[in-house]
Amino acid sequence: MRQLFELCGENRDVRFSPFCWRSRLMLKHKGLDFDCVPITFLEKQPLETAAAKTVPVLNDNGTWVKESFDIACYLDDTYADRPLFGSADARAQARVLNAWVDHTLLGGIFPMIVADIHRHLDAKNAAYFRETREKFLGCTLEEAQASRAGRLGTFRKSIAPLRAGLKVNDYLSGETPAWLDYAVFGCFIWVHLASDLEVLEVDDSLYGWRERMFELFDGYGRSMPRAA
Repeated sequence: MRQLFELCGENRDVRFSPFCWRSRLMLKHKGLDFDCVPITFLEKQPLETAAAKTVPVLNDNGTWVKESFDIACYLDDTYADRPLFGSADARAQARVLNAWVDHTLLGGIFPMIVADIHRHLDAKNAAYFRETREKFLGCTLEEAQASRAGRLGTFRKSIAPLRAGLKVNDYLSGETPAWLDYAVFGCFIWVHLASDLEVLEVDDSLYGWRERMFELFDGYGRSMPRAA
């Protein structure tokens, strides 16, 4: 049995974590069957075997792996077909890109949708989320999200390096999608599933790339239920 433990909201069918989506798509890329196991922020018991406090966590027939980048490395090491990185050099470079994605994309998007995420949690998880995220942000969730109109232009400029890759290829990883596409798309599907905010303009090359990513694996991303 192969299981991917991932974050859910009050509606357990809505899975909006960008990190979990990276792992979902990497498993699809490898052509591996897996079951998704939804857990909330406060449901830690299922993760104890992996000594993990956050998701995603992969249980691959008794081998437990936590954190999305480590899951990517494990999948390439264990299942050689359809590599995510392609070489040891590419994997080393991906570590740098992984930090950039987390800082620039996740860090840029989070304040703009943080109150939306809170709305989709049950009472206990919502209280936990508010307390921990407001401490991190230094303001209320509503104050952070209220500033998104002013943040959006800066965010769109900050992701210009991604557009450079699309000048010569359909995907960020080249002619076909691989690790970087899944890492970046995880951020955009996070917004799509948890919020009504549109972070990309229609004439942006990243908008077209995002549409192609939605259609991968028979429209897998497009078929996912959104938070009400």
